[in-house]
Amino acid sequence: MRIATWNINGLRARLEFILLWLAEREPDVVGFQELKVADELFPHAEFEALGYHALTHGQKSWNGVAILSRAPLELVEAGLPGQSGFGSRLLRARVGEGAGAIDFTTLYCPNGKDTDHDDYQRKLDWFDALRDWAATFVRPDRPIVLGGDFNIVPSPLDSWNEERLRGSIFHTEAERERMQALIDLGLFDLFRVAHPETRAFSWWDYRGGAFHRKQGLRIDFLLGTRAIVDRLRTIEIDREFRKKKDGLTASDHAPVIATLDD
Repeated sequence: MRIATWNINGLRARLEFILLWLAEREPDVVGFQELKVADELFPHAEFEALGYHALTHGQKSWNGVAILSRAPLELVEAGLPGQSGFGSRLLRARVGEGAGAIDFTTLYCPNGKDTDHDDYQRKLDWFDALRDWAATFVRPDRPIVLGGDFNIVPSPLDSWNEERLRGSIFHTEAERERMQALIDLGLFDLFRVAHPETRAFSWWDYRGGAFHRKQGLRIDFLLGTRAIVDRLRTIEIDREFRKKKDGLTASDHAPVIATLDD
């Protein structure tokens, strides 16, 4: 089973690019973030033509998440309890059937804007609510995945310049503590399981040639329980799809793709 997460930075702007990626990479299930489109405008037919069912929790112009799957897909819940003011940012589903089914959540965590902005404290509160929500069902022996754009750089290894950026947004101790509190429930950063010492990034600013200058951040994650880790075969950041393809402009995020044993 191939599972993936990707902040697509606008479904309408990126649809042809996304369809190309799906056709080439053929993930079995993928969580999208930052759709920027309302549910009633989601292009189900285009994805169904490639064999994907879709669940959406969209919003006009901002935010929005979706799960696509080749396997049967059953909605569990949409939205983080008590945090609707931050928009459509969480969608949870049961993917597949029988013993091979996975509890899969896609997340678009708040950015926080800047440490002096009101949204920074609201971001921390959102992560506290996320941790409390996840604590109700995360168990090591259950196949559970939380994937998405977390908007946190968990360690110096995940930043292109920790010395310069330490203490700024994404790099604060308070944010890192929230991320660790979530992981401490019994989750593993699947990329770090497979690549414990690799400096790799999943997001690069469009400006200043950041991608080509290797000035990125790793803020997109697939987190899994021990039951998922035991099935993990490979996981990679799909840098090739951070580049333009056939004249189509990429998102500023790269997909993250993991392969699990069935």
